[in-house]
Amino acid sequence: MTSESAAVEHGILDAQQQHWDTTFSHRSEMFGEAPSDAAQKTVALFKQERKTTLLELGSGQGRDTLFFARNGFHVTAVDYAQVAIDALAAKAQAVGVAQLVTALRHDIRAPLPFPAYSFDGCYSHMLYCMALTTNELEQLSQEVWRVLRPGGLNIYTVRHTQDPDYGTGIHRGEDMYEVNGFIVHFFSREKVVQLARGYEIISINEFEEGKLPRKLFRVTLRKKGGS
Repeated sequence: MTSESAAVEHGILDAQQQHWDTTFSHRSEMFGEAPSDAAQKTVALFKQERKTTLLELGSGQGRDTLFFARNGFHVTAVDYAQVAIDALAAKAQAVGVAQLVTALRHDIRAPLPFPAYSFDGCYSHMLYCMALTTNELEQLSQEVWRVLRPGGLNIYTVRHTQDPDYGTGIHRGEDMYEVNGFIVHFFSREKVVQLARGYEIISINEFEEGKLPRKLFRVTLRKKGGS
């Protein structure tokens, strides 16, 4: 174990689940209802490639999930906050897309509860930059690889090390910093490459979102092998 990984306080990282549960309980539309720009670009690419079955990791309250479903995709949405999953299921029912949405609670630090080759694509907006160690991210990346069909796409967004919040707040080990109660794992391009084992890197695009503004990568990977 390196000194860097030894500095990670796992109990503090674990407590983020309760923090997100509490936040979602008190803020029913924390990120608004409009789909993210990342989701809109993902829909365009998935349609171009004729993807139909998608896995969304860290779906939160479902603004992107519902956008995927409205565009005809079958979405399996995973989050570890039960209150968010319950809210998403209710919204899907209310807007008439419940038949296209499967919402379930799962901690992505554990193996994904799906057989190999289950999905055409995987999407996650800022899930990879949650309170996850590099080792956990490597395991997650390989689990996504396992459940994707050959040639499947893994698209994720993360805040990167040029973000204004990087290096501020409380250092929680590795490139993780706690700001306003939320722990963020900031990515370098080298970390993107490190996590891309088994994938072809299609693109690493920089973009901005929110008030700071947050500075993010949108990473597009294609599964190699696995046929």
